[in-house]
Amino acid sequence: MKRMLLALAALAAAVPALASAAVTVKGSDTMVILAQRWAEDYMNKNPGKKVQVTGGGSGTGIAALINGTTDIANASRSMKSDEKGKVRERYSVLPTEIPVAQDGVALYVNESNPVSQLTIDQLHQIYVGDVTNWKQVGGPDQRIVLYSRENSSGTYVFFKEHVLKGDDYAPAAQTLPGTAAVVNAVAKEKGGIGYGGAAYAKGVKEVKVVGADGQAYAPSAENVKSGKYPLARPLFMYTRAKPAGEVKAFIDYCLSPEGQQLVTKVGYFPIK
Repeated sequence: MKRMLLALAALAAAVPALASAAVTVKGSDTMVILAQRWAEDYMNKNPGKKVQVTGGGSGTGIAALINGTTDIANASRSMKSDEKGKVRERYSVLPTEIPVAQDGVALYVNESNPVSQLTIDQLHQIYVGDVTNWKQVGGPDQRIVLYSRENSSGTYVFFKEHVLKGDDYAPAAQTLPGTAAVVNAVAKEKGGIGYGGAAYAKGVKEVKVVGADGQAYAPSAENVKSGKYPLARPLFMYTRAKPAGEVKAFIDYCLSPEGQQLVTKVGYFPIK
């Protein structure tokens, strides 16, 4: 009888702990501010629910999804086929991809820089190191200082694929651990250029990017939604299988009208 009572007491103690288990969200630095806002609002509306959000980059989040240390991976790029294969190999299911917002990868320059637009080809030449002075693209006689994200970043991968066309970044490109660090560096460096999520563009100037029709476009809601902005992209949440339980409830909230309103408030663009 004594053993039974002890076992029941242990079980009773465990139930609250299980009930309060947090949904864990990890990954994209681009998405971390948005995910934190979602988590805060969701927890305010649902007392007793817990959502823990950390960044580290899309690659870090996807790795955590694969090894089972996060429920949701935030990613500003699509999962690669080998990453999906690892999930299937380990869990016998394919990961579920859920687009939750839209973004335009913005190009930041210092506010004193008179350059107002660039083509994809010019950006390619700048970031592979073929163009090293702003006068080569219509700006002042000033050395270009390159800032980039680290290679665990989904934005780094997206930019390499869509701007560098798979070429390597110039050795002179300074890699920084987050988009906020890129913005801060460009704000202080008159010759600086960097890239990242549109929501981070504070204290810097956004350069328009020339689209397929030859017109220059800013990463605005209209231009991202229409696809005219050439560096528009979806932002994803990934789960190991179809979302269920508390994970599904949180993702459903993110996709709800309330959740999508927060997307706009943070500075990104609704998926719906």
